[in-house]
Amino acid sequence: MDLLKRLKETPLPFAALLGIEIISAASDRIVAEMTVRHELCTRPDVLHGGALMAFADTLGALGTLANLTEGSGTATIESKTNFISSAPVGARIVGEATPLHRGSRTMVWQTRITNAEGKLVAMVTQTQLIFPKPAKSPQ
Repeated sequence: MDLLKRLKETPLPFAALLGIEIISAASDRIVAEMTVRHELCTRPDVLHGGALMAFADTLGALGTLANLTEGSGTATIESKTNFISSAPVGARIVGEATPLHRGSRTMVWQTRITNAEGKLVAMVTQTQLIFPKPAKSPQ
């Protein structure tokens, strides 16, 4: 099954809650968009940093999943965010995650988040730990 179709058909529950829409998906690039809703904001009505980080974390996780063998898993073990500018309520943000490292035990993804006009909102770098598919027990 096509990766984009698979990710859209089986969305992560938290990604659905955030309203993340995957635009394109490949093993070396995940692009998604999200509209800044009031319930994701701080005061004055700008996107909360935690929501922005969760958006980026989701894209890095999806990128890692796109590179794993069936049955393997992943978890974020480190994340660093540089906040550059704000995203007001109603804005549409775009995230593009690309790998910096794709190893057998860890992957490192960088997500560039911009507004619809292309202005940089944040840069996020995260490390994903890879859990290999469990070996079958002898019976």
